[in-house]
Amino acid sequence: MADLLAPSWQPTALHHVRLTVTDITRSKAFYAQLLGVGPAIDFSDQAHDPAARQDPHRFFGGCTYALGSQLLGLRPSAPPGDRFDPTRIGLDHVSLAVDSPDALHQAADRLGSAGVEHGEVTELGELGIAILSVQDPDGINLELVATLPAPGDAG
Repeated sequence: MADLLAPSWQPTALHHVRLTVTDITRSKAFYAQLLGVGPAIDFSDQAHDPAARQDPHRFFGGCTYALGSQLLGLRPSAPPGDRFDPTRIGLDHVSLAVDSPDALHQAADRLGSAGVEHGEVTELGELGIAILSVQDPDGINLELVATLPAPGDAG
């Protein structure tokens, strides 16, 4: 049996995550507010076309946001009324990196101004990070994460 702990290749980054959503219009508006940008690729106007919902070239009738060198996609294939459950096999949460703890506070202010419920900016000093949690319209937990300055750093 091959040694699975010493592959001849290794992943270098996470390329993309695609989230299944119940209402693409609602989710697209939420993620545009959360991320501060619109989709880079958008086929959501075709979400009600059964052929588009099966077509990877049309992103299954969904949309995709560019986040640095990674992508976050939305796929409208969950039945109406379905809700995310982090205790089932699969996704627990998605964590998105931001530049600084100040960016977390700015995100909290922007979300609050838009009426989006969210947690508090919480420092996890032992891990060297600060987080801000928010749930998307389908209940998927999103975590914005910033690296804390090292002790003694000015910034």
